[in-house]
Amino acid sequence: MFNKILIALDRDEMSQEIFQQGLRLAKLASAKLMLLHVLSSDDVNSPDALVFPNIDYYSGWGERDFKLYQERWDAFKNEGFKMLKVFHAQAKTQGVDAEFTQNSGSPGRVICEIAKAWQADLIIMGRRGYSGLTEFFLGSVSNYVLHHAPCSIHVVHFPVTPSPVAEISQTTTSQA
Repeated sequence: MFNKILIALDRDEMSQEIFQQGLRLAKLASAKLMLLHVLSSDDVNSPDALVFPNIDYYSGWGERDFKLYQERWDAFKNEGFKMLKVFHAQAKTQGVDAEFTQNSGSPGRVICEIAKAWQADLIIMGRRGYSGLTEFFLGSVSNYVLHHAPCSIHVVHFPVTPSPVAEISQTTTSQA
C-alpha cells in the first residue's frame, strides 16, 4: 500500500479538491503526506517576469522596477507558504502525519525530484485538461510527471472552461 504520498499543489481552485483526495487516501492507508508547492514563473498567479529586449534605444529596467518585481515575487512566495500551512494544519487536525515544502524551479522536474528524494509511493496532482496547441505552448506538468515520476501517480482531472468561441459554436450548432 502507500506509505508516503506527495501532494503537488498550486494556488488555484483545484488545490482544495486535490488536497482532500490526498488526505482521504492518507487516512485510509495511514500514510505520511508531503505537501509541495513549486514556485515557478510559469504559474498563472506568479508576477510577470522582467524582460530585457535587445533594442538599443530601450532604457531597460531600473532599480525601482527590480524592487517592485521582488516585492511581487515575495508576496507570491508568502501566499504559497500560507496555503501550505493551512493544508498542513488541516492534515494534522485529521491525525495525518504531514510535512510541507516550497521549492523553486520547473514544476514537473521539481515534483519528480522531491518524490524521488522523499521516496514517495504516490504523487497526487491536478490536470487542467489542456490539449492540442494549448498544451504544446503552455506545456503540461502532469504529462511530464507521468513520464518521469519514480512512483505511481493519481491525476485529478479538471476540465478547462470552454472558451467564448466554443460556446458560440455550440449555441449555433444546437439552434440549427
